[in-house]
Amino acid sequence: MRAKPIKYVLISLFFFRSLLIPSGLDSLIKVMDERGFIVKIGDISPDFSMEYLDGSIKNLSDYRGQIVMLQFTASWCSVCRKEMPHIENEIWQAFKDKGLVVIGIDRDEPKDVVEKFSEEMNITYPLVLDPGAKIFGLFAGTESGVTRNIVLDREGKIVFLTRLFDQTEFNAMVKKIGELIVDSKKQEDEKALRNNQ
Repeated sequence: MRAKPIKYVLISLFFFRSLLIPSGLDSLIKVMDERGFIVKIGDISPDFSMEYLDGSIKNLSDYRGQIVMLQFTASWCSVCRKEMPHIENEIWQAFKDKGLVVIGIDRDEPKDVVEKFSEEMNITYPLVLDPGAKIFGLFAGTESGVTRNIVLDREGKIVFLTRLFDQTEFNAMVKKIGELIVDSKKQEDEKALRNNQ
């Protein structure tokens, strides 16, 4: 006999939700997962503009057709500082000439701090500015921790997410990037072969 009250409660919840949230707006509500992400694997990455330290501005969509790794970081983040040499050596140096773009996104720090941070960390991949953590907020709850990576395939689809620095998860990300590079090369070779026939 308890099924009826539960059924009525569920119907009431759906009814009141429809009154409180106008049609179409419910898709704007983002739910955070247990790691603070509001995106998930399989989603198409939101597009955004970013300012590089040299003053140039690009959109993420400018990199469609390439594999992209977004690394969220900040100078005050000790876990980020631990992870960045691994990104530099095991990802950026290994794949930069094979079609990978790595973009470090520094959360809400002024340009002079970010420039000093880049020099201190001795990284060669670029850092961009994220005033107000607006870019960060497209991917994670703004109160969530900063250390996280997002890997995008050539179409801009999210294919890998990391949080904090866990060596096993990091190694899985490196493997995934390698697989994407190999798949991308195969697709390019097949396209060139078709064009030559």
